[in-house]
Amino acid sequence: MNLTALPPIRSESSPGKPKLLIVELWGMGDLVIATPFLQAAREKYDISLLAKPFALELQPRLWPGIKIFPFTAPWTAFEYKYKYNLSRWPIGEMLRLRHQLAAENFDYGLSGRWDPRDHFLLRMVGARQRLGFPRLKSDIFLTRTLSNPDPLAHHYEYWRIAGRALGIPLPPREKLTAPKREFPARILVHSGARLPARVWPLAQYQKLVRRLRDRGYNVQVACDPNQQAWWQGAGEAQAQCPGSVGSLLALIDQAGVFIGNCSGPGHLAAIIGLPTFTFFGPSLLEWFAPLHPAAEWMEGKACPYKPCSDYCRFASPECLWKVTADEVWPRIERFADRHLGPAARPQAELAV
Repeated sequence: MNLTALPPIRSESSPGKPKLLIVELWGMGDLVIATPFLQAAREKYDISLLAKPFALELQPRLWPGIKIFPFTAPWTAFEYKYKYNLSRWPIGEMLRLRHQLAAENFDYGLSGRWDPRDHFLLRMVGARQRLGFPRLKSDIFLTRTLSNPDPLAHHYEYWRIAGRALGIPLPPREKLTAPKREFPARILVHSGARLPARVWPLAQYQKLVRRLRDRGYNVQVACDPNQQAWWQGAGEAQAQCPGSVGSLLALIDQAGVFIGNCSGPGHLAAIIGLPTFTFFGPSLLEWFAPLHPAAEWMEGKACPYKPCSDYCRFASPECLWKVTADEVWPRIERFADRHLGPAARPQAELAV
């Protein structure tokens, strides 16, 4: 059954707002894209969110008042040999979580993905009304099915469709606004990403950092743990390796713009309010452009296998690695000047 709006149901579990369970078990970027929906839905629903443990650190900043159930689903692992190895699944933890969620007596359950595993989970915890985007006949687990957006639509569009079904209007992506606040005149360059196929070469990042500093900009380098030794060996002794979401947020709060890969840190920076410049390789910007009206990006070179998003058929992601610092520099220069301006470039005081 394809719906654009659901009739309201009266909560039998609470005299207040209906209870809504939202499932988003994948990466930080995926969860951050759901933020406009989560923020709007909490006005009408008593919301619980089933997500990876890092959601506990995001909750106070992005979704105050939302209850978090932390869970790392084994099928979200990116090592194929472990993803469906049931002997490695935390069965006891999963059973305890199932009983804990069932005891909540949810009025609604929602997944913003066309993922049968999410839909089965919603059925197992007993949500009375279960909404989702069906795939592989997963509508047998749902009470309400939602129509998929256009194949090239941004992932935010799934949440807009879900919002319409639950009586939560959301603006189109191009009409989203950024939080109004003052940001320091610093550029945060984050060279990491959850997947190697999304990482622009570190040597190219180093060239950008050098040119930005030559222009007088204050640049802070951040990276993933497996990149820190490279940066230190390249003379970047102050490179930061945030070990938690809280430390990442602290770095973002000290910056005025963000430059990085298609990754969770970039999405987080955008939702906090920083203009972002993103290097897109195997993933599609149409799906994953950061949610900021001033977001910009550089697309990777053409490849017949795009979008491959998570894995690459080649020894290195050529679509991304063939983009050079020389090629992208004019756009980066304009991006920095536009958002930080000449006053941010004291020529006598270069950042370390």
